[in-house]
Amino acid sequence: MSLVEKDQKYIWHPFTQMKTAEPALPIVKGEGTLLIDDMGNSYIDAISSWWVNLHGHSHPYIAEKVYEQMQKLEHVVFAGFTHQPAVDLCEKLSKHMPDNQAKFFFSGDGSSAVEIALKMSVQYWRNKGENKTRFVALDGAYHGETFGAMSAGARSIFSAPFSDLLFESTHIPFPKDEQAAMQSLKTEIAKGDVAAFIFEPLVQGAAGMRMYKPETLNKLLQICKEAGVLCIADEVMTGFGRTGTTFAVNQIEAKPDFICMSKGLSGGTLPLSLTSCTQAIYEAFLGDDIQKAFLHGHSFTGNPVGCAAALASLDLLEKKECQEAIKNITSSHKTFAKKLEALEIINEIRQTGTILALELKADSSGYASSIRQKLYTDFLNQGVLLRPLGNVIYILPPYCIQEKELKKVYKVIQDKLTELSQ
Repeated sequence: MSLVEKDQKYIWHPFTQMKTAEPALPIVKGEGTLLIDDMGNSYIDAISSWWVNLHGHSHPYIAEKVYEQMQKLEHVVFAGFTHQPAVDLCEKLSKHMPDNQAKFFFSGDGSSAVEIALKMSVQYWRNKGENKTRFVALDGAYHGETFGAMSAGARSIFSAPFSDLLFESTHIPFPKDEQAAMQSLKTEIAKGDVAAFIFEPLVQGAAGMRMYKPETLNKLLQICKEAGVLCIADEVMTGFGRTGTTFAVNQIEAKPDFICMSKGLSGGTLPLSLTSCTQAIYEAFLGDDIQKAFLHGHSFTGNPVGCAAALASLDLLEKKECQEAIKNITSSHKTFAKKLEALEIINEIRQTGTILALELKADSSGYASSIRQKLYTDFLNQGVLLRPLGNVIYILPPYCIQEKELKKVYKVIQDKLTELSQ
């Protein structure tokens, strides 16, 4: 039985259980930007393997640091215990974050990081004697696939089977319409029951890489700050340089109360996430009454090996070469975008930092758009991994991508769009 046959027998893959889906592609090796299958074919990973990979696959420096940590301590319960990699990671991250972020809570994935921020927000108000349980988010929001994260997100095909079980949240207009978003936010806050405003800063990932301005986000947070409403920045996708700065919220003056991190946190090496918060949030949970404590934890919370990978990834991110690479990718995207402006098939071109999105004119939009599977297959057949979000093609590459590799990605896309425009 081949690897593909074994895979089909045992494994249930996300989004691929449809009868029309092609068999999973067996990958046996990763090196730099390349993924290599069991037949020796290579594919440029132009989406960083679901946005997690920062520095390339099987990076020797990260592998070395993981190996060193494995020889010292693989894991220890993170309740009543601590260890150096976790302390070092929090100290190192603090240098890159808004200066109001004082405490870090560990978990294992982006949805959990968001779930923790949501739970902390509700309990924060209850610990202060106030019953505020409603969340405000942006239209099109996606915050994860656990129940709380789904509840905060926009209702979609992802959450439809569970709609009767989700708690109440309100979605204001996407801030491309600044005035409508601001007025709607003010109206919702005035009702007095809003626990927090949660947002994907500058770029909404799953909604099709929709983008809005830092100035607009700053105004929305200022409205919340003036009203005493907590702010949760979901930086799971946007963090660690994707928008041109280490965190997207570094581009605004107003400071969130929580920041949720995962994906690129470990350089795409191991599952790891963090929820940071202010000192004021932390202090609301202090006391001798256990019911006031935040009673939440995961078995692999603060895993030392994951922390070692994250520290190594941050070392690489801080290097001059990596920062230059981020600038070069940003510049290359801008140049490529100009070449596509005249193509009839394109409805809109969007870019923020290293993220470039091309929204196509199609019979249907959204994740279920029929054009998505054909584009995905055609790109893969030419040695490029791109997973369009419905009718939106996006490029979000590892920072180590070489110029010739990026040019190949561009050519594959341009050739296809030129074909579709004829």
